[in-house]
Amino acid sequence: MSFVDYGYVSLNKKREELCGDRVEHTCSDGVHTFVLADGLGSGVKANILATLTSKILCTMAAAHIPISECIDTIIDSLPVCKVRGVAYATFTVISVNERGEGYLFEYDNPPAVYIRDGELLELERNERIYGGKKVYFSPISMKEGDQIITTSDGVVHAGIGMSLNFGWDIAEIREFNQIHYTKDTAAMTAASILANACYSLYGKQCGDDTTVLCVKLMPERALNLMIGPPVDPARDEAVVGEFLAHAGKHAVCGGTSSQVVARVMKKELTSSFEFPDRDVPPIGYIDGIDLVCEGVLTLKKALFYAEQYLNPAYPEIKQFNGKDGASLLADLLLCKSGSVNIFVGRNVNLAHEGLGIDNKSKLDIVVKLLGILKALGKKVEIKYY
Repeated sequence: MSFVDYGYVSLNKKREELCGDRVEHTCSDGVHTFVLADGLGSGVKANILATLTSKILCTMAAAHIPISECIDTIIDSLPVCKVRGVAYATFTVISVNERGEGYLFEYDNPPAVYIRDGELLELERNERIYGGKKVYFSPISMKEGDQIITTSDGVVHAGIGMSLNFGWDIAEIREFNQIHYTKDTAAMTAASILANACYSLYGKQCGDDTTVLCVKLMPERALNLMIGPPVDPARDEAVVGEFLAHAGKHAVCGGTSSQVVARVMKKELTSSFEFPDRDVPPIGYIDGIDLVCEGVLTLKKALFYAEQYLNPAYPEIKQFNGKDGASLLADLLLCKSGSVNIFVGRNVNLAHEGLGIDNKSKLDIVVKLLGILKALGKKVEIKYY
């Protein structure tokens, strides 16, 4: 089974509070529909145009309504700009199921970049006319590791009159994506690499709204995360057994829960004495467990990383190279998994008395992480013990 991974970054034009680009995503019956819309101009009007276009197209395309009707609806729905006398937003629509089958529609956005095994593939672009508008249709059949990147024209304009005389050539953008492609790189990371390059070319003051959307077909990699021991110690063995029975990688958060897992597995629990990040306690080791880390403090820092990762306006490259527990946990949760099984023990940790750390703090962090994982399109199951 494969997992449709995606991520996007949208950087506002300088001195604008709203982005004139918009990305929408919906999933129905295993079919993922993505729309990247670029509203005419910038600021509030562009944001309204892009929002209307993306919402309408995403809803209609997900309902399998013919693209001709979708475009007619867009033309009839958008308000007309009094200055330019036109009303439209350029757009790209990507629809793909978990077998990698689908299609791509492009209207006036820069052409999508398709990469397979590190090689650029030329999409079959069939020209069609709908409502007097020229639209390109491309059937797609993705294999695991295949990557599609589509952008607004802010990417093409990056660096004009600054670091570059005439912006990026399409061929140069394609080559840049090819150079930075790896099969295992998460879609969000791939999108942020290109967006960050544009941010740098603009001198960190974007001259146009700049959006990068990446869609990637990945293997269904599972992460099983145990946080805290069960309320009833008599259930320790059963809960750990269920935790270990799930396929995929396994991570344990919390000193007490780590001791419980080690005892049930009849393995030695050891601790690292290195502090890669002074705000995060050191990690531990149990043979057969992929990550052993401290609980609440590590989860709190991992949540901070997750919020930055989800934030589309965050311009830095979204990857985790740190060796501390929070970075390693964020990498597993956000970049290395398509599904997450969370086992939450609600036993009170007596070691936290007087430290202002309680079960409510831990559960609040878990709920927020859960929301972020679902927003990223990951399959999440959670059980409380």
